[in-house]
Amino acid sequence: MARPAPVIVSGIQPSGTLHLGNYYGAIRQHIDLHRRHESYYFIVNYHAMTTLHDAQALRRYSVDVALDYLALGFDPAASSLFLQSDVPAVNELAWVFYTITPVSQLEKGVSYKDKVAQGLSANAGLFNYPVLQAADILIYGGTQVPVGADQKQNIEICRDLALRFNATFGEVFPIPEPYILEDVAVVPGLDGRKMSKSYGNTIGIFDEGKVLKEKVMSIRTDSTPLEEPKDPTTCSVFNLIRLVAPEADRERIAAAYRAGGYGYGHAKKELIGFIDAAFGPAREKRRALAARPDDVMDVLREGGIKARERASSIMDRVREATGLLVTHRSPLTA
Repeated sequence: MARPAPVIVSGIQPSGTLHLGNYYGAIRQHIDLHRRHESYYFIVNYHAMTTLHDAQALRRYSVDVALDYLALGFDPAASSLFLQSDVPAVNELAWVFYTITPVSQLEKGVSYKDKVAQGLSANAGLFNYPVLQAADILIYGGTQVPVGADQKQNIEICRDLALRFNATFGEVFPIPEPYILEDVAVVPGLDGRKMSKSYGNTIGIFDEGKVLKEKVMSIRTDSTPLEEPKDPTTCSVFNLIRLVAPEADRERIAAAYRAGGYGYGHAKKELIGFIDAAFGPAREKRRALAARPDDVMDVLREGGIKARERASSIMDRVREATGLLVTHRSPLTA
């Protein structure tokens, strides 16, 4: 029997401006996958509320994520792009999953444990985050979830919940597998650590002009004199160049590092040029899209309609399996 076609599912959190780490770590792979498989990509604004309680910022970031994906090449005719909050049934499914999830399992959640270890107050949303994440995947019948090789544990609770639900109520959900993104890059930030919004060390995908220059020129480097040879593999500037520059330029600059007489200032100026070349066309497209906000909302609206249709068929099976009675159905395309 032929294996069913994969259903790719992934969420993007609108908790801040998307940066080069987001792009090289996930977005470019999402753009590639969405043309090759049935896919559901959603802006996880419910999840963002575990850390973001500014209504204006949440609205702005949610639209910004849609603009970024569309500008970078996401084709809404090929796959669905939509808002998590446009599919309320995901919270209904999460509740069903809460009733079969041991508290002890959630207490082992990485994000929750990190917060507690830092002496910070973790809210119930963060504690229950993995269950809503599982609902996000399973409500569309997701079979594959794009993750880096070091993130396989992110879907372990999802797999466990699907197995537990099926064993308790009958076969409803496929068991999702990680879709390993082999070429995921660890992108260095301005301070040499992994680029992350939480570290405040990011270069935005669409940064340009003075903002881009100030960030790049502030990248931390060592004190090796200009005339001395340098190791490109240990330099954050070169490791960013390696991501954005054509191969011939990467090789030329690496040789210049090793030969000496090529300073970090030279490399930073070249990096600015490579970023401009790599993302310049997408910047222009994003500006054009931002000038047509109604078109962007139409993309999200249409994606939401398709997502609700898919989620509704799954939830009908869940209600039937669990004995949940309902006396009405909301219009799917409202």
